Amino acid sequence: MLAKTTRAVNGCVVVFCLGASAPVWSFGFVDVTEKAQALAQTPYKAPVAVPDFLTALPYDRYQSIRFKPEANLWRQPASEGEKHFEVMMVPAGSVYRHSVTLNEVDLEGVEPLIFNRDNFTYPSPDLAKRIPADLGYAGFRLTWPLQASSAIKSPERQGNQFLVFAGASYFRGVGADNGFGLSARGLAIDTGLPSGEEFPAFTEFWLERPGTNSGTMTVYALLDSPSATGAYRFVITPDTATGIEVSARLFARSNIDQIGLAPLTSMFYFGENTRQPAGEWRPQVHDSDGLLIQDEKSAELTEWVWRPLLNPISLRMNYFQVTNLKGFGLMQRDTRFDDFSDAEAHYEKRPSAWIDNTDDWGAGEVVLVEIPTSSEANDNIVAFWKPRQKVGQGAELSFQYRLRFGEHTAFDGGIGRVVDTWVGAGRNNAAVPDENNRNLDGTWRVIVDFEGETLNVADVPIVSEAGTSDNAEIMEHFVEHLPEQGIWRLSMLVKPAPNNDTPLRARLLAGPNAVSETWLYQLPALTQARE
Repeated sequence: MLAKTTRAVNGCVVVFCLGASAPVWSFGFVDVTEKAQALAQTPYKAPVAVPDFLTALPYDRYQSIRFKPEANLWRQPASEGEKHFEVMMVPAGSVYRHSVTLNEVDLEGVEPLIFNRDNFTYPSPDLAKRIPADLGYAGFRLTWPLQASSAIKSPERQGNQFLVFAGASYFRGVGADNGFGLSARGLAIDTGLPSGEEFPAFTEFWLERPGTNSGTMTVYALLDSPSATGAYRFVITPDTATGIEVSARLFARSNIDQIGLAPLTSMFYFGENTRQPAGEWRPQVHDSDGLLIQDEKSAELTEWVWRPLLNPISLRMNYFQVTNLKGFGLMQRDTRFDDFSDAEAHYEKRPSAWIDNTDDWGAGEVVLVEIPTSSEANDNIVAFWKPRQKVGQGAELSFQYRLRFGEHTAFDGGIGRVVDTWVGAGRNNAAVPDENNRNLDGTWRVIVDFEGETLNVADVPIVSEAGTSDNAEIMEHFVEHLPEQGIWRLSMLVKPAPNNDTPLRARLLAGPNAVSETWLYQLPALTQARE
């Protein structure tokens, strides 16, 4: 048994375990949970807004406000072979409309991180002198020396920015070879419903100082909103794919119609499966191109479902029933420069995000919300887990999961994966009759490309399986191997439903066994297919 000794420091009891690798102090998840539980018993109070002149700043002018690297929390000289975390503060303003409370937790106890406007450089002296001395920070960025080719690094910084907490309950992360793209959130409430979405916010954080050369750090957060409060713990490990172990405890202030756990938010403007907007020269623009779901049907059978994303004409809510959810995520599978040809945004470097269900969430469904957008500036895609149980006033909800940011290949299921979806007119040339004398007016040709070693090593022929609804028809479907391209191409000729969206489902089989993901699609009634 390890011997223990204690001492009081700044109101906290620090416990030293003799022979243990690190001291343990009393502040932790229980303390944040108690704060969230007490807060739920009081009326909601909106956070104080920052001054209007800051929220009115144009994007480029706001971006020119920079936190000085020498002011980084836990800043220390670089040592050969050593790695350490540092923290950079995010300035309030622009879309960040209120500040948050930041605290440091170390062996001296819990200490608030006081705002200091001198820690920033400003685009002009006039703006600098208008910054209130008690403004506060909008959030923080974590840095770690990922030492990757495309990591966000500059000479004056010893680490790469790999995780940012800022704005409502949003946080964004990257793996070693990514640039920032999609976001995760602490909680989603009534997303996509006619009543309107509620945006819970992290209002206070506690940053636990890591031990020397530790590759993991812990962040605690307090969440608040009109409908719920919550306590969160994030155990963060930067790597090729950055991992975050999330624990949460929620307390409902009121009835919640639709609660979204482990939400992910992204952008899909257009892709190879949609029309190219007028005047656009880039072939695609998106942070993510599909939703991936891992559903354990039985101990022997796991189904991987791939649903390409759409930018719909009107709001689209998609509910995916699962037997036993093992994970879901928003993927960026287009990873070549030529997929986008955008030398500024570099969408090919955007990360994928994957949720591992490490807990028993019970019955429910994966929800995909697709919102129309006319610009790449808008995040219009949301995916989350919706429990089947109703969340009423006074309810308490605990859950855990593992979130990872990184290359999509780190989260694939090891079977044939969908790499492209193409949609176009069924009749290529009206002057050329169909060889089978079929009426192809109003039909669509849908192409799905798969790749993966399970397809290449199958010892029986690969065949396609496809289906649709009763009021639509798949007139033909077949699969062919294109070895020079390294893909298996599924081709379908679809006669869609007259006035409704047409659901499509397909996969590749080797004998009776599935050797690919299950591809799902929703062919819109007023299709956005390429013409």
